[in-house]
Amino acid sequence: MASAHRVAVLALDGVYPFELGIPSRIFGATDGLYEVLTCTVDGRPVRTTADFAITVDHGPEALRTADTVVIASFGPSPGVAELVTPGLPEPIAAALALIRPGTRLVSICTGAFVLAAAGLLDGRPATTHWQTAERFRSLFPKVDLDPDVLFVDDGDILTSAGAASGIDVCLHLVRKDHGSKVANRAARRCVVPPWREGGQAQYIEQPVPRTARDGTAATRQWALERLHEPLVLADLAQHARMSLRTFARRFNDEVGMSPGRWIVQQRVARARHLLESSELPVDEIAGQVGFATGTSLRQHLHAAIGVSPLAYRRTFRTEQQSSRG
Repeated sequence: MASAHRVAVLALDGVYPFELGIPSRIFGATDGLYEVLTCTVDGRPVRTTADFAITVDHGPEALRTADTVVIASFGPSPGVAELVTPGLPEPIAAALALIRPGTRLVSICTGAFVLAAAGLLDGRPATTHWQTAERFRSLFPKVDLDPDVLFVDDGDILTSAGAASGIDVCLHLVRKDHGSKVANRAARRCVVPPWREGGQAQYIEQPVPRTARDGTAATRQWALERLHEPLVLADLAQHARMSLRTFARRFNDEVGMSPGRWIVQQRVARARHLLESSELPVDEIAGQVGFATGTSLRQHLHAAIGVSPLAYRRTFRTEQQSSRG
């Protein structure tokens, strides 16, 4: 059996405790496929944005053997104020220098400032929390910043937005490494949504969702069980016992997108799972997930992730074989 993929999570002074715990929680829900080590630049405790400090078991040496390094987000702190500049303090730069070439790098929220300050994001697409986007752009104009998405996957470097988008990018990595079945199981164990596409907008000033009693959750579950059937807005509104206008407004408040876009997302997600886990022809998969034709599936999959169904299946299986080797 291949050894577990080692993930080193770097905690800087002023770290956000919630974001720091995300990699361990998500990767730890995969039955031993990953080993997560939390470290600091000198092995000493670090302050957090909460009213406590954190002691870790590892120093920067953990970065030497990592397959993936995650830079956790940090907030205002005397020890990190100088980080939000085009340069890096020497201890942090020295720690990053220990990372082996080819190691996958991931940032959560303001962790992108560290990657950018190290020059690792120059000329590359990236994201960070929308509230820090203006500051980020002024400091790092060479980075192709998109502050309106949940995460950006640029191959060997992935950046994510604030807080819960760290969950999204970690689940994305599990899905990329081991497929939808493993990622969905990890999501269920952590009681989080199994998939939100990286291009989904950050929830800026999002209204508070309605309660479950007068919301759309039950109708969304009903729709998920019928993706293979034609589903139009009128069907969903009728199931929810709402007018078309009321249903569309409440759905958008709760989910952050229109019912039609959400249904397409779910159909694409189901199709990706079937492409990964079965030998079914593309046309048959299209029918099972509710697309009228294989051509329609090809168009929607390409719009979502930029590849054809056959290319996705081939790439996924190549990655699977590589991760097992």
